[in-house]
Order: sequence, then structure tokens, then C-alpha cells
Amino acid sequence: MAEQIIPAANSAAWLKKYYLVRGLFSVAWVGAAVALGRENAPIAMALLIAYPAWDAIANYVDAMRSDGLSRSPSQAFNVVVSVLTTIAVAVTIGRSMNQVLAVFAAWAFLAGILQLATGVRRRKYERGQWAMILSGAQSTTAGFFFLKESLAPAIPGITSIAPYAAFGAFYFLLSAALLARADRSGTGAASISRK
Repeated sequence: MAEQIIPAANSAAWLKKYYLVRGLFSVAWVGAAVALGRENAPIAMALLIAYPAWDAIANYVDAMRSDGLSRSPSQAFNVVVSVLTTIAVAVTIGRSMNQVLAVFAAWAFLAGILQLATGVRRRKYERGQWAMILSGAQSTTAGFFFLKESLAPAIPGITSIAPYAAFGAFYFLLSAALLARADRSGTGAASISRK
């Protein structure tokens, strides 16, 4: 069977930019949530809808720039999950923040598993994926905490989700830094072959 050479250097360059942009977006989202969303309901609503919508767009663009949706079923499914989450948040946000947090619980759990799967797949040919794998595992755990909090009598706010986004920012920025360090040290992944 013919071998296909994967240009890992191009993949690493794209992932470095991608992780950096995702990390910076999450930092900006957390800043806006804490500084503006805590006291302003319309801004909080917009931010809560924008977060999963951004995840859907980011996963779609990354998949298309990397292996394509057909070769990355975990990302393809993540796009679908994030789109459905965006719709569910938009529907429930006028009813109850507890319901919104329950939606985020399901999303964090599913998106975490899918991010973990993507990281494991990419680990075969790309550096810096252990941070993404860890991020996916932590996201899955966060889903259980969100669910527990959503069932409590207290009404949650956007600041309940901010720490989750902050950890996401940390892992994305860490992955970008790991890839940048690999570039500087000349230990970036070389092109690999696939049958």
C-alpha cells in the first residue's frame, strides 16, 4: 500500500497558532465574564452562548486545516456537540441558570472525552499533546461538578463557569508553549509516514 507523507512541520506550525488563539480567546472570555458578565445579565447571556459556539467554529477550522473531518471523527462529533450545546444554552438561558449549567455539564463531559480522543490520536505524530489529553480529562471531571452544582438550590452565575474556561486557557497556552519550545530546540516532530 502506498505511503503518504504527513508534513508534520506544517501541522506543528498550525497547531501552535491554533492553541495560542484558543488560549487567548479563553483568557478574554474569563476576563469579560468576571469584569462584565457578573453584573450585566445581557452580557452574561451573550458570553454563555458564544463560548460553545466558538468551540464549534474552532474545532471545525482545526479539523479542516489538519486531517479533515472525515479523518478526525472526534473533532467532527465535537463540532456537532458544541453546536447543539449552543442551541441548548440559547433555549434554556431565559428559563433557569441551573438548566444552563446542566447543559454546560453535559457539554464539558462530552467535549472532554472528544478532546482527549483527539489528543491521543495526534500524540502519534505531534508534540505537546499530553496537555490536551490532560485538559480533556479535566473537562470530563468538570462536567460532574457542573451537574452537581446545577442540582443545588442555589442559583449559579457565569462565574461558576469562569474557572473551567480559565483552566482551558491554561492548557491551550501550555500546548502552544510546548510546541514553540520544540521549534526552538529543533526537536519538533519530523514528517511521518502512514500506510
